[in-house]
Parts: sequence; structure tokens; C-alpha cells
Amino acid sequence: MPISELLQPDRIACQQDSSSKKRCLETLSTLLAGNLTDFTDGEIFNSLIGRERLGSTGLGNGVALPHGRIRGLKQPIAALVTLKHGIDFDAIDRKPVDLLFALLVPEESTDEHLQILAQLASLFSDPEFCSRLRNCNDSEQCFELINNQGRQQLSA
Repeated sequence: MPISELLQPDRIACQQDSSSKKRCLETLSTLLAGNLTDFTDGEIFNSLIGRERLGSTGLGNGVALPHGRIRGLKQPIAALVTLKHGIDFDAIDRKPVDLLFALLVPEESTDEHLQILAQLASLFSDPEFCSRLRNCNDSEQCFELINNQGRQQLSA
């Protein structure tokens, strides 16, 4: 599934001030809940934090991919937060995280979930892409950059 089908500009928050992993997950939950009338930000937060308790989703190099499963969700959905200053996210490399891309998937979509996470891990493993994303000042800029990079990835 192309990233452009998961993410919309209204689910992107750029250059945020955040002091903790919990606050970032709350922000992501609120962004995701804004488009989901059947789910509250609390339910979404519980899914994301439940997954974090199993082990950090901090990939390293300032990137985290928090994700969770939601019963009754019809299709995968995503949100992005970029931070002005990195936070401790228990990342594998112990470096602060300042790019957080959250993914929610239907409870039963195991294969699709893994495919999307692999696609995201590949996207966010590109240091130049991450640097350009960190320099975006608004959600439209972030959205455009992610869509362009995603199209390049699909055509490669």
C-alpha cells in the first residue's frame, strides 16, 4: 500500500515541542483519532503504548515507528510528528528520536501490517530523506516529501 494512502496532511504535525515519549504518543493518537469517528484517542493511545511495552519501536537515527492493531478498523491509517528537539524513546541506538511515524492497522491484517512496516523502515533508513523531513516547516511540505519519496521507492 502506498504511503500516500495511509497519510493525509491533517494527520501531520511538524516541528512540535514535546518532552516525552508518552506526550508524543498522545499527540499521534489525537491526530489519528481525528479521522476515525468510531475510535477515541484513548483507545488508539492504549494500542500504541501497549505495543511500546513489548519493546521500543525506536529504529535508531532519530526515527520511531510506533504501531498498533485496532479491532474494527477498516483500513490502515498513519500519522507523523516531527519534533524540534529529540526525545528519549528507548531507541536501539540510544539516540534521541525526532521523527515519529505512527501506524494503525486492522487487528487481523498481519501480512499487510508487516509489509507496510518494512516499507516504512526502508523509507526512513534514507538519511537524506530524514534530513529533508526534519527541515520541513508544515504538514503540506512533509506530505509532499513523503509522497515523492514513496513514489520513487515504488518505482525502484
